[in-house]
Amino acid sequence: MTRAVRLGPRSLLTLALVSAVGVVAFGWPFLAPPTSRVGTHTQDAPWLFAGLLVLLVAVVAAAIAESGLGPKAVAMLGVLAATGAALRPIGAGTAGIEPMFFLMVLSGRVLGPGFGFVLGNVTMFASALLTGGVGPWMPFQMLAMGWFTMGAGLLPGPERTRGRAEVRLLAAYGFLAAFAYGTAMNMAGWPFMGALASNIAFDPHVGVPANLARFVTYCLATSLGWDLGRALVTVVLTLTLGPALLRALRRATRRAAFEAQVTFEAPER
Repeated sequence: MTRAVRLGPRSLLTLALVSAVGVVAFGWPFLAPPTSRVGTHTQDAPWLFAGLLVLLVAVVAAAIAESGLGPKAVAMLGVLAATGAALRPIGAGTAGIEPMFFLMVLSGRVLGPGFGFVLGNVTMFASALLTGGVGPWMPFQMLAMGWFTMGAGLLPGPERTRGRAEVRLLAAYGFLAAFAYGTAMNMAGWPFMGALASNIAFDPHVGVPANLARFVTYCLATSLGWDLGRALVTVVLTLTLGPALLRALRRATRRAAFEAQVTFEAPER
């Protein structure tokens, strides 16, 4: 099956290391013990991790690009990222209506995990510039969307699972991944709440079980409806528009012939 980017050993290692740092950046409130000095820098830690993630995402994107992101793949990346960035503002602020997510799922499925990770990052960066949503949360959004799109490329059976079975698989993945994305972003924003502002805010002085209970309550109270809306929109668009878009993406991928080697011959004299 043709992929826009074939990940080499160095790219895989870089992606794994960045993902590991990303897990720490998202989950540090549950990893640092109450006696840790991190508790005294609750408001500073998200900014530190945001700056670190910008650099790390740039490193992994460069490593993946070096492994085979040619001119044709860059053109495809630009078209899909621009489309996703344009789709994101549609329904913004209305019950999680975010049609860009279904495009990310289908693109990652067809073009592979390496291309999907870069596409998720670039799309979220472009949409943040388009909507003015630039802030400390943006690097977290970029990494989370990179994981979201990459995961679709890691789903089993790309050569064998086609037709309705594939569309149902992608719809199920989109439903679960939409909730996972929302939960990850909740983890990124949750520590910004002051402990005295609410009894569901992160408190560095209590243990993991208490903070976990606070976090679950925070998710249920603030984002459950939004995440459910995002998940349902992703499922509906995948089931209705997915078959046609999958065919279009695969046709474009075949015609682009990403893996074909370009050679130049000397002119005859």
